[in-house]
Amino acid sequence: MKKHTIAILPGDGIGPEIVESVVRVIEATGVEIEWKEFLAGINAIEKYKDPLPNATIDAIREVGVALKGPITTPVGSGFRSVNVALRMEFDLYINLRPVKSFPGVKSRYENIDLVIFRENTEGLYVGVEHYVGRDRNTAEAMTIITRHGSERIIRAAFEYAQRHNRKKVTIVHKANILKYTSGLFLAVGKEVAEQFPEIICDSKIVDNMAMQLVMDPNQFDVIVTTNLFGDILSDLCSGLVGGLGMAPGANIGEGCAIFEAVHGSAPDIAGKGIANPMALILAGAMMLEHLNETVAAEKVLRAVTFVVREGKRVTRDLNPNGGVTTKETTNAVIEFISSNPT
Repeated sequence: MKKHTIAILPGDGIGPEIVESVVRVIEATGVEIEWKEFLAGINAIEKYKDPLPNATIDAIREVGVALKGPITTPVGSGFRSVNVALRMEFDLYINLRPVKSFPGVKSRYENIDLVIFRENTEGLYVGVEHYVGRDRNTAEAMTIITRHGSERIIRAAFEYAQRHNRKKVTIVHKANILKYTSGLFLAVGKEVAEQFPEIICDSKIVDNMAMQLVMDPNQFDVIVTTNLFGDILSDLCSGLVGGLGMAPGANIGEGCAIFEAVHGSAPDIAGKGIANPMALILAGAMMLEHLNETVAAEKVLRAVTFVVREGKRVTRDLNPNGGVTTKETTNAVIEFISSNPT
């Protein structure tokens, strides 16, 4: 059996608690992992005076795979997002967000199974912005869209659809108004689509897409879009299946992949032992699949599905009538894996 080396970034807030849960769950599958822990975010500032120390960057580059807990990003001031910095540092151009219904999670829809490919390194999030004038009463930002960046994220979406027997890819844009930036993204998308004739391709203007997702999300399969639109639509889609508590994500590049929960660090409940670990556990399953440990990944997915559907040993966000602790939820997942070895 192959032994994998994975870098752990516990993060802050509830991060260390739920990262511990994922480590225990993955170890229960029998996959051999060497875990190497490094700091990022607020905890890193306290020790290194840097939210993303060079030691952490070097470690991720060396092992190529990381599991990241939530990291707090100050609003309006302070250091820039560590999440964005990691994406730029390692050119993690794919933000992969599965959106899946789980029986037992209260939501408006059933049987949703979407996948969002969000371009992760371009658009408004390149951070080219500044004040205009000394009075700082005006600010402007630049959106950067390249043919290269558009082509590789759209191709990744079509290749994923091909591998996973998905039937349709929807390109989301705002080319009616942003004729050069969104127009380039859409034009490249149509060119790539011609190379995958077996997959249906359509396109939607982003505001219409938001409405269509709310009205009938089951009409979509794989969605690919630019950075800002993907950020917004992926959270919207999480709301369709009950919120961020069951929303995993992955940031993937050519030589590196970082897996995370989509939700924040929730400092208000940190240390109370009540955080929902399921999103990060599902991200752990995505990580196992990335490592070609598909049997183990399926074990984790089946265990989470069972525990959530049963509803007796889930945290209070999933069971407001009497949630259990983070550790108890984790134990329930591990017990299912142990009692269902195949």
